Amino acid sequence: MQVKALHRHVGQLVVAGFGGYTASAELRALTKEWDLGGVILFGRNIESPEQVAELTFEVQELAQDVPLWVSVDQEGGRVARLRAPFTEWPPMEAVGRSGDTELAERFASALGHELSAVGVTLDFAPVLDLRSETAHPGDHVIGDRALSSDVEEVGRFGRVIISTLQRHGIAACAKHFPGHGDTQVDSHQELPVVEHPSDRLREHEMAPFRIAIAADVATVMTAHVLYPALDDERPATLSPTIVTDILRRELGHQGLIVTDDLDMGAITGSQTVEQAAVRALRAGCDTVLMCSESIDRHAAVLEAVIHAVEEGELDSRVIEDAWVRQQRVKATFMGGEPRRRPLSGQALRARLGTAQHKAVAEEIARA
Repeated sequence: MQVKALHRHVGQLVVAGFGGYTASAELRALTKEWDLGGVILFGRNIESPEQVAELTFEVQELAQDVPLWVSVDQEGGRVARLRAPFTEWPPMEAVGRSGDTELAERFASALGHELSAVGVTLDFAPVLDLRSETAHPGDHVIGDRALSSDVEEVGRFGRVIISTLQRHGIAACAKHFPGHGDTQVDSHQELPVVEHPSDRLREHEMAPFRIAIAADVATVMTAHVLYPALDDERPATLSPTIVTDILRRELGHQGLIVTDDLDMGAITGSQTVEQAAVRALRAGCDTVLMCSESIDRHAAVLEAVIHAVEEGELDSRVIEDAWVRQQRVKATFMGGEPRRRPLSGQALRARLGTAQHKAVAEEIARA
């Protein structure tokens, strides 16, 4: 593979964070050099709906041949980057507690409608982890982010949310494979360990992900969690056994596999982000998520991946295969439509926090 093509192919495998309400000169330069695969928005990037719509348009204008993922964590409850005047949604637990999949469909439809209005193309939702019934009371790692502690309910509601979001042109993400719910520590700080036997993990924790895959979920996010029964050396994100053998081959996932943020303590406690990125790609992940706003850090990771390919530590075919999957999934959600100026003013506000959407949120909250 030619050097320029290799740079662009590696760049397509990265979704990066950045600082500010506009695309900085540094982000522009990084995207121009590497053909960056996408960005992720946080509160530091969000001032108003109009500003977000302009920012996402500005980011897409940086794309060379392939649109960028514009991603966000918009689950509802405590994990929601877009706040009022966007609709403020209850946590996923309330959606599951309602027992009403038609209500879940209306929720996901309204959510997709609002995300598309401001140019978001990928929502890192829904959480398909099972809410733990044994975790200590102070455990807020997953908690009310989970739809339920019941395997069938999580699968049933997860399928509806995924299908509805994707019907509205928003790529959904089933997370955190193979299941983060039954953990006692926060992977942002340290590496959790789930000691369940292999058959329990396959029949219980993985079951909702099987359903999501059957529903053609666009992306699956891996967990920075150690599962000794599956791989006693590497967390799921870095495990070829879990990512390739189980998720890709055994469960048959054909979409993208995205890492959780590599700049989390569960990963950086034992290695550099650069090392982790190479190991995640080698394991079979094809989207590396780096939420830091440091453009220099992103560039260092990209250079490390190139170096690994050049030194034979990472097969270039791994990069090529991941790049092909990126193009295929992006074409599904962003192919064929010309870029249009974003909505603004009253035209935009009329699509956000509508009376109908708020009524859905209130109905969920009452469940």
